[in-house]
Amino acid sequence: MIKTDVLIIGSGIAALSAAAELAKYKTGVTIVTKRMRTDSNSALAQGGISVALAQEDDWRLHYKDTLRAGCYLNNEKAVERLVSLAPSVLIDFMAAGMHFDRNRRGELLFGREAAHSLNRVIHAGGDSTGSKVIEQLLKNTSDSEYITIKENEPALELIVKDGRCFGAVTRDIKGNTNIYAAGSTIIASGGIGQLYPATTNDKSITGDSIALAHRAGAKLKNLEFVQFHPTMLTIDGTAYGLVSEAVRGEGALLVNEDNKRIMLGVHPMAELAPRDVVAREVYAHYLKGEKIYLDISPIKNFEEDFPTVSGICKEHGIDLAKNLIPVAPGAHFHMGGITAASDGRTNIDSLFAIGEAACTGVHGANRLASNSLLEGLVFGRLTADHIIDHPSEIRETEPELSKVKVNAAAFPSKAEIRRKMMEFVGIVRHRSEIQSVIEWFEGFMPPEGCVNADYTALTNEEIEIYNMLTTGLLIARSAAERRESIGAHYIVD
Repeated sequence: MIKTDVLIIGSGIAALSAAAELAKYKTGVTIVTKRMRTDSNSALAQGGISVALAQEDDWRLHYKDTLRAGCYLNNEKAVERLVSLAPSVLIDFMAAGMHFDRNRRGELLFGREAAHSLNRVIHAGGDSTGSKVIEQLLKNTSDSEYITIKENEPALELIVKDGRCFGAVTRDIKGNTNIYAAGSTIIASGGIGQLYPATTNDKSITGDSIALAHRAGAKLKNLEFVQFHPTMLTIDGTAYGLVSEAVRGEGALLVNEDNKRIMLGVHPMAELAPRDVVAREVYAHYLKGEKIYLDISPIKNFEEDFPTVSGICKEHGIDLAKNLIPVAPGAHFHMGGITAASDGRTNIDSLFAIGEAACTGVHGANRLASNSLLEGLVFGRLTADHIIDHPSEIRETEPELSKVKVNAAAFPSKAEIRRKMMEFVGIVRHRSEIQSVIEWFEGFMPPEGCVNADYTALTNEEIEIYNMLTTGLLIARSAAERRESIGAHYIVD
């Protein structure tokens, strides 16, 4: 039994933002992360952080853009809290050592991304924002005596009794089962990208947060809304990495093999239309067997401005001198998740959810570009502040010993799960077919349903597949329940 004031599951921007704030108040924090501390979606983010810091900008404009991109299904109060607090949180972050790109006069550089009405995206190292942010947050937390980070230690189960969370069970790199007794537990373990064949997500992101929370009795929301990024570097059907939306923000155009623009006439904002619109158009051409490219010829200093994208392209044999990067969509961000307030509170006492694992309602049916890193910073801090103001005592509580046996030998491969997800709950969905994939998922669940399994009899790989099956089933059920076609939930029948 390991005691800690706060247990955080995950090590991305939301997790580290909360930890850094908690440590200021001498609160003991233990972070357990599935792989290494730098293995997160946050570290892979290229574009930047949207914030109304430009002289001509205002948080109210940011608010309007966020609602419009989210198809007005957003939680308006949560959006207002996010964008109105953003400037002060980013100013504090810069005061704590974070350096964003500036011009020769020392002024912040603001980029443009999809569905923004003006330039408001700040970035670091060109298109290396995520890695720079995580690097700074780790630097800010590494010297704290109040923060302990445990790597290669996936969470197996949340310990919940009588409507309160008392911690979690994990398995360390040596195969030992550890029980953490925590006053407060925060789920910050990211989204669901690895449930799909092509994704911008880190390899560790397999929907564990949804599965863990559901089995513990946490409420979930908007699981049907899965955002696909329109432009992943894709060669012969295989995706090799993200081509940042900031590339289109700087003038790159989507063209077909005949060099004709494909977004003209589709949406007034053309290449900078909301992501769901662009992703569907690119995907429609892709399904016809057509190749789609990003024409980067309008960008004068492409390799200098986008070193990360340039490196990925060169690594896979793309000649940038030809100004054409082959692209196709890939799973990118989950707007749904564990139902949570902007300060992380869930329906279970002492259990919090932040970042992509949570659904606060700020993103609605479709996330506005570069609001994800912002959400992690702002709501991670708000959650920490709530815990500081409302501390919970640590109580040693053993998890339930009786677990359901699951037949792991009958589990499908990860590749098969991904194929099913893309076919039935991907970019374009057919209401008449979703029930068939629900039944397919249910065939691998124990009779009791999506419940805690006897993890002592399962390998880490089998637990991961069980989580993928659980989360895939829950997403498909949510897709079946949503009758309207809206945002990232696009129904053709």
